[in-house]
Amino acid sequence: MDAYYKTKSRRLPSTHWDKVIKNAFGQYKEIKNKTKRRPYVRSTYFDKEKIFLGLFWHHLHEKTNIRDKTRRLKYFPCAIELVQNSNIKPTTQTSKEEPNIYLHRFAGVTPEGQRFFVQIKENIKNGQKWLISVFPQDE
Repeated sequence: MDAYYKTKSRRLPSTHWDKVIKNAFGQYKEIKNKTKRRPYVRSTYFDKEKIFLGLFWHHLHEKTNIRDKTRRLKYFPCAIELVQNSNIKPTTQTSKEEPNIYLHRFAGVTPEGQRFFVQIKENIKNGQKWLISVFPQDE
């Protein structure tokens, strides 16, 4: 994966879970308040189709390590910008557990130079897409 989308959004400051969740969830609430139903953002890469955000929070809360959760959540603003604006082709593979699911992995880089990935799950049957994960590149 050579191409990284360069975001203008910065990572959330702080290493404390309470501060990071407050800032990230505040941004999520702004998105959520724009719709009466499921919160979503529109993706340039997928021709302005909706990418639903609810599964991301469920997936994040399944993690048990608070440090890992904080590390991932710090990239939330960058991930939203990447999903909305990136035209760079992701790596796509079929899920091993569910053959009717595609997993798209987009790569991004923050203004500070940290690389991260955003994973989107697509249901082949109905075409719905869900943001499921954001994580930094391990160095």
